[in-house]
Amino acid sequence: MPVLIFIVLVVLLVSIRQVNQYERGVKFTLGKFTKMVDPGWRLVIPIIQSMTKVDLRLRAVEVPSQDCLTKDNISVAVTAVLFFKVDDASKAILNIENFYYATSQLAQTTMRNVVGEVTLNELLSQREQQSEKIRNAVVDMIKAWGVNVVNVELKDINIPEDMKRTIGKVAEAQREREATIIKSEGEVISAENLSKAAKMLSSQPGALHLRTLDAINDLSSDNSNTTVWMIPIETLRALEGVGEFMKSQVKK
Repeated sequence: MPVLIFIVLVVLLVSIRQVNQYERGVKFTLGKFTKMVDPGWRLVIPIIQSMTKVDLRLRAVEVPSQDCLTKDNISVAVTAVLFFKVDDASKAILNIENFYYATSQLAQTTMRNVVGEVTLNELLSQREQQSEKIRNAVVDMIKAWGVNVVNVELKDINIPEDMKRTIGKVAEAQREREATIIKSEGEVISAENLSKAAKMLSSQPGALHLRTLDAINDLSSDNSNTTVWMIPIETLRALEGVGEFMKSQVKK
């Protein structure tokens, strides 16, 4: 009798399996799926039954660097991080041999396909959109595995050095173009304002004299050795009259 009790205790101890809170157990009886096992201590009869535990926590998988060719035929090396979790432990065990490896491989191939559909500029400027494309494509394919992709983030995009130099030249040319356009627009506005100012000064007899006195005041306030001689406009007109008179006398 003691021997029988000892054997029963040993069998019970061997049969106890602990399922943690973040896990679910997939139980098999004689090789057939029986049920899902919740967290706690559970009995699994040796030889007759078996149980596989599945971690339901969020996992982060680094997708290795992939050499991709963009739509405009530029070679880039792209790395990403994939965040996924198991929603249905039974499907993750019954429908796929190794869901962790399969999800990683699928993310790699999908990333190459998505990168090949966009240009380099779109890839660099629209990272979030491309990440969402990869996530949606992967989610559609792994629904049957009981796995859900929470997020995909493009971690790094490496561009060849010669392409970096080319992009830098393009950016520099673009900045110079914008600077030239802004400068020319400023000159047009300045010319328009000067034209309006000239019309306003010419319409008022004393306005030009006031502007001249203002310019003299600005020059006098500057500490320099420059000497400015002011000649009245009437003197210049008188000299012009003398010149015209001398020409008429020469013709006679």
